[in-house]
Amino acid sequence: MANLPMPETLPSAHPPPEPREEASAPPMLRSWLWEQLDSMLSESLRRAEPSELIRYRIMVGAACFFSLINGVFLLRSFSQGNFPYAAILASFGYVGTLVLARRGRTPIAPAMVLLATLTLGLVITTFTSRKPTGGDHAVNMLLPVLAVYLVGPRLGLSITLALFVTLGLIHPYYRSQVGIDPSTLTLSGLWFSHVFAGISSLGVWALSSLHSTARDAAQATIERTVRELRDSQSKLNSVFESTDDIVVSIDSQARLLTANSAARFIYEHRGGIVLEPGMPLFQHEAPEIRKAWDARLVQVLQGQRLRFEQTYQDQQGLLVLDTSVHPIVEEGGRVVGMTIFGRDVTARRQAEARLGEMHRTLVDVSRQAGMAEVATGVLHNVGNTLNSVNISTSLVIDQLRKSRVTSLARVATLLREHLADLPAFFARDAQGQQLPPFLIALSAQLQEERAAMLREMYSLGESVEHINSIVSMQQKHARAAGAVEHVAVPQLIDEALRLHAVSFDRQRIQVECDYAEVPPIFVDRHKLLQILINLVSNARHALVASPKTDKRMGIHVRRAPDPGHLHIEVTDNGVGIAPENLGRMFSQGFTTKKMGHGFGLHISALAAAEMKGRLSCSSPGLEQGATFLLDLPMQTEVPPVQEDAEPS
Repeated sequence: MANLPMPETLPSAHPPPEPREEASAPPMLRSWLWEQLDSMLSESLRRAEPSELIRYRIMVGAACFFSLINGVFLLRSFSQGNFPYAAILASFGYVGTLVLARRGRTPIAPAMVLLATLTLGLVITTFTSRKPTGGDHAVNMLLPVLAVYLVGPRLGLSITLALFVTLGLIHPYYRSQVGIDPSTLTLSGLWFSHVFAGISSLGVWALSSLHSTARDAAQATIERTVRELRDSQSKLNSVFESTDDIVVSIDSQARLLTANSAARFIYEHRGGIVLEPGMPLFQHEAPEIRKAWDARLVQVLQGQRLRFEQTYQDQQGLLVLDTSVHPIVEEGGRVVGMTIFGRDVTARRQAEARLGEMHRTLVDVSRQAGMAEVATGVLHNVGNTLNSVNISTSLVIDQLRKSRVTSLARVATLLREHLADLPAFFARDAQGQQLPPFLIALSAQLQEERAAMLREMYSLGESVEHINSIVSMQQKHARAAGAVEHVAVPQLIDEALRLHAVSFDRQRIQVECDYAEVPPIFVDRHKLLQILINLVSNARHALVASPKTDKRMGIHVRRAPDPGHLHIEVTDNGVGIAPENLGRMFSQGFTTKKMGHGFGLHISALAAAEMKGRLSCSSPGLEQGATFLLDLPMQTEVPPVQEDAEPS
């Protein structure tokens, strides 16, 4: 994204400077040289590893270089009337090296021909030279180094020993037989210099061998590390590609780093966009979506984690993604990018929309049949409680999907395969030794999963019990209270809040609870829960409709100034209530919500009155929030049993 705002703490990416003409020449020359050297190698040698390919290039390059030097020497000798048979013989060796390198499958043959040619040329030149000191020339030290580099320490030793015996022993003996000028060099000095030069050649071979061995060991370590990294990357990619969720990583400039197959499919199928590394990820989005992502990316680059729902509308239809954004932090703690996870919840949202539509349709039909108050009361309260049922069901399904119980089948299969010799399997086999700790860890995890699912099932049972109580109460058409229970009010409030926990997280609503020390009271538990659910839901709607970013809801429980009474106060800083609407808030059918039906607060006020309490509301005005106050008698003893009233 070209105009993505970045935090000041992050360095901006500047384009690299334009290369100058003189700086681009050496790479071009080097590339041309590599191409020429590669053309002299066979196809099998060109497919070698980079480190080996460099060795082969040096081999043919050395053959070409020595051929050039040898050619100059031949021209000079012919111009002086000499016949340099050694140089002519060396020419065949260099040409043979190039031919074998071009046609051979291994580098050993051309390398040995090159080394043998150099050794033979050096020996012939030393023996035919007029100077007796040619055997201890410094150029002799280059041959062991080249031999170790091209053919390795073992074959290089044979070349070095041949050079040592020929030049360090045979050549001094030959010179002692043909005679030397004592004024220039003594016989003992000749022997000493040549033997010392031969020993030095062996030393050079030894040092080159140590270097070659260390280099090979380092290369082996690098290759092993690379293989391990590739294996690890392969496993990571397997997990990365196996999920149906969208997974995308971008850098600090919102340029794409990597994307899994699900993300690539979504972009290509819905927008015809082929994701390529380095492309701005949001460049094809609508301006309002890009603007929203700009603000989110600034937050993530400051180290925050985000979760929200993003809705997209295109020719393919509606797409709703439950999106999570996590920062990518480098070793120094600096945020260098972010990973975006997106789960397609379109079907879930469409199902919720259909459920809402069914709810509204049923309300209309019930009203036409003369049962509007009963039907809408049931549907309203059951609909709120069904949110809790849906949440608990989704959590249980998700826990079952992620459960490690399938690992038991793999363990059973493994035990079945080694059933004939279990003691040996547990004692000596690597997998068998890992089974006990794995089973211990698996058992602990399954216990945690079981406890979590039991909690959700208990919650589900309570929600179903609440639904049954609402339906039964409405079916009786009676004003008599239901079963009176000893209820801890803070605990009941927490249950009501739990019904909207997912929505609070999604809408970033902060809930502040302040519970004073109050004793449990005897009250109709389901009626009180019905009132609390309606008040919390009403506050949530007011906060969602408000443009404020700091959305806060407060729930306070305290003793009332009137002795023997309890106050439950639900406050929010949402859209507020207009002064002219305050007196109508609890009237049947009155609502300020576009999709409301005006029965929630009306039924809550009736339920409060049935419990000998009172429900009231106040608000400073529009966009200034609202407060709902539930006043209840604080009965700490069992009330007298009353007969059910007959319906009037």
